[in-house]
Amino acid sequence: MTNAQWSAQKDPSHTARISQSVSVVSLVESAASGDQLAWEALVDRFGPLVRHVAGRYRLPDNDFHDVSQVVWLRLLENIDRIREPRALPGWIVATTRNEALRVLNGHRRLHLVDALDEFPAERLSVQEAPAEDLLRQERRRAVRDGLAELKPEQRELLLLLHAEPPVSYQEISRRLGIPTGSIGPTRARCLEKLRRTSALRLLAAS
Repeated sequence: MTNAQWSAQKDPSHTARISQSVSVVSLVESAASGDQLAWEALVDRFGPLVRHVAGRYRLPDNDFHDVSQVVWLRLLENIDRIREPRALPGWIVATTRNEALRVLNGHRRLHLVDALDEFPAERLSVQEAPAEDLLRQERRRAVRDGLAELKPEQRELLLLLHAEPPVSYQEISRRLGIPTGSIGPTRARCLEKLRRTSALRLLAAS
């Protein structure tokens, strides 16, 4: 989205909607160019992720808010240097974790919580989506981006194999014009190509 398009949507009431409907690449690029609405949309989109990661460490409220502020400050300072915007969720997770550990070490209170512990209910309002949902959304976006990098016939095969309701091998063979016996091996090759796409490599790196 261009700066002009952003400027046409400067109504703050649209921030939450924009944060979910616009790609993270567009948000990062616009925020890096100084667009305040894009920055607010990034904070709205990934704020629950910061709260979830920081919440694992059971920080006192003051420290909890300090960690969050430091994470956003560091992102603001470095946003124009981000080369792979789609890897931003991983950067946020790592930065929040490191800052939380730094605070804990400073206070000599290393009472870490297992990563699978439930997020403290008192820090989640009913309006905030669980961080797991955010991560799931990012995974879906990465898969969609990865599929877009494949050849059309490879993409169509994978989509048919994962369709709901399931499509039979016979029907796939008829639609794509390939023998049923070659569908399995072709699927394996297509999945390997999908794993090697830039979108999936970025997801794995995060």
